[in-house]
Amino acid sequence: MYFKKTLVAAALMTVLSNNLLSAQTPDPTRLNENTLWSLRRVTEVKTSSDGKTVIYQVRTPDIANNRMDGELFTMPAAGGTSVRLLDKTVRGFSFKFRPDGKKIGFLAPSKNDNIRLYEMNPDGTEIKEVSNNVGDDLDGFLYAPDMKRICYFKQVQIDKTVQDLYPELTKVKAKIIDGLNYRHWDAWEDGAYSHVFIAPYDAANSFANTLENGIDIMKGEAYDCPNPPDGGEEELAWHPSGNYLVYSCKKERGTAYATSTNTDLYCYDVENKTTKNLTTTNKGYDNAPQFSADGKYLAWLRMERAGYESDKNRVVCAPFNGSGNLNPKEVTAKIDLTAASFTWIADGASLAFILVDHGTKHIYTADRDGKTVSKLTYGSYDYMALMPIMVNGKEHLLTEKVSMSHPADLYRTSLYQSENEAVLTDVNSDYLTKMKFGRVEPRIIKASDGKDILTWVIYPPDFDPKKKYPTLLFCQGGPQSPVSQFWSYRWNFQLMAANGYIIVAPNRRGLQGFGQAWNDAIQGDYGGQCMRDYLSAIDAMGKETYVDKKRLGAVGASFGGYSVYWLAGNHKKRFHAFIAHCGMFNMESWYGTTEEMFFANHDQKGAYWDNPKPYNDGSPHKFVKNWDTPILIIHNERDFRVPLGEGMQAFTAAQIKGVPSRFLYFPDENHWVTKPQNGILWQRMFFDWLKTYLK
Repeated sequence: MYFKKTLVAAALMTVLSNNLLSAQTPDPTRLNENTLWSLRRVTEVKTSSDGKTVIYQVRTPDIANNRMDGELFTMPAAGGTSVRLLDKTVRGFSFKFRPDGKKIGFLAPSKNDNIRLYEMNPDGTEIKEVSNNVGDDLDGFLYAPDMKRICYFKQVQIDKTVQDLYPELTKVKAKIIDGLNYRHWDAWEDGAYSHVFIAPYDAANSFANTLENGIDIMKGEAYDCPNPPDGGEEELAWHPSGNYLVYSCKKERGTAYATSTNTDLYCYDVENKTTKNLTTTNKGYDNAPQFSADGKYLAWLRMERAGYESDKNRVVCAPFNGSGNLNPKEVTAKIDLTAASFTWIADGASLAFILVDHGTKHIYTADRDGKTVSKLTYGSYDYMALMPIMVNGKEHLLTEKVSMSHPADLYRTSLYQSENEAVLTDVNSDYLTKMKFGRVEPRIIKASDGKDILTWVIYPPDFDPKKKYPTLLFCQGGPQSPVSQFWSYRWNFQLMAANGYIIVAPNRRGLQGFGQAWNDAIQGDYGGQCMRDYLSAIDAMGKETYVDKKRLGAVGASFGGYSVYWLAGNHKKRFHAFIAHCGMFNMESWYGTTEEMFFANHDQKGAYWDNPKPYNDGSPHKFVKNWDTPILIIHNERDFRVPLGEGMQAFTAAQIKGVPSRFLYFPDENHWVTKPQNGILWQRMFFDWLKTYLK
């Protein structure tokens, strides 16, 4: 029986795969799921030390083989022709210029698939492995500015495994767990931790065969640097002298780790081989350290409130002398907006940073004391990265820019208001010039309490106000992520518009970009004002003659999935179709199975046994008795933030109640959907469901 089922499943997957690859859209000017998942993506952007040269990777989906391939390019920072350095056969990452600009270092799989360190000339020639004797996988590296040393990080086994304790039990796959966090994001704790190593570096000989002599500066510590799940090389910073390495780490264990955000900056003295905590007084996040060019100041990102991952993210700055607790000044104190990233400006007296700004993300500058703050960019865009570059002897900023109507490309932004911004890359022009995109309109809609809700409305291409259109309410996740000018490969508004839908995307209560009070308003009130904001937005749009109130849907993922589940029990016949992806359904069971407990403790104001009110008032499963509307439920096996059981419970409830429902399950995805064929299937199911119930 099992063999038969396996054959049938394989046959179905073959048919599905062929359909995924062969499906065609009748209108080549309309965005479709195959086109969306064929678009190229700019990543791995780095600049040379002199700011005159840029390298970047362009990743292209290989739909047939269900993977992403990358090619490396270089170009002058001033703009000009891009030159390909590496093709997709080199599966490299973590590309960066050596401080003297004479080599480009990167990580890539060796013949036995271990991740090793390689170097090549700036023109892409003479690729050489320079970590020959290291058998372990490397995860990242940084050159010291004086090029006498290099730091790298890799996994180190600290805790004993079952086989260490009971070596005769060679077939056992069990785990012995004595505390939280026993799993994180999409991986179970295995007793290995990411540690930082420092090794000597010989620029003349590319330190061949010396990485094995690296010093583990976290030896014996059961802590990670970079911090999982998303931390990378931005969590480490060399002092310009090469004598100090500052790194970010949450040095907590077990249950304390799961309930805390207390991530500190640590300074390792290379000569004395000592480590000091620089941020002992702050109990929230301290990360992303960057030194000024002269090494006299250290800037970083800080959240002050303990246990709150969406507190105001501040850019702070302090004098640095290699020892003692830092006493920083907040560079962003005058603006009640949260920072996404920052960079020093070359003179060391000022910084540039990106703030989440009323449904967009824009670049600001300030002196390091925060006394003078200026907004540098405007318009309906998101700026996503900042690096200083030099053009004609004047400093500019290299940045990535994106909108709901254009995926990310590289731009040169001037620090001088009199100079225009310049486009440096246009990697998808062959696709985008053929496409008709819908109009994106910002609207101010009044909430039930009289507050203004900035709402993005996206119209179908060739929109005709005399017609009536099915309309989708987009429910954002996070919960505190802004509805900004993002371009998504899952929740793509232009793809929805191309399929004939109007999209209503409110910046409801609990989102960044409108001041910290607006952001904080969701705490302990998941089913309260933020849900009323959603209903206010769709009700306001329902008054438009071109919105068909008989064909309204609500869609969303994560907290957006929670929102869909909640609306399904409280919408009072407004909606005619729902789609929820990886949403919380039963807040008590979610609390007991999620991993970063500080998030749940903060937003729900404690555990359900200590503070039951938010769980009773705001849990969607409490309102299932009212479910009567078709719902598509999507959930992923490797999602440990919102575990699979949440989607299973919701689907079971819908089925038992006789509500038309479907469950789409991905065994190989976490909280996101990243594989090309999975992404195409996701879109097919999404629009098939909407077509069935809204068209």
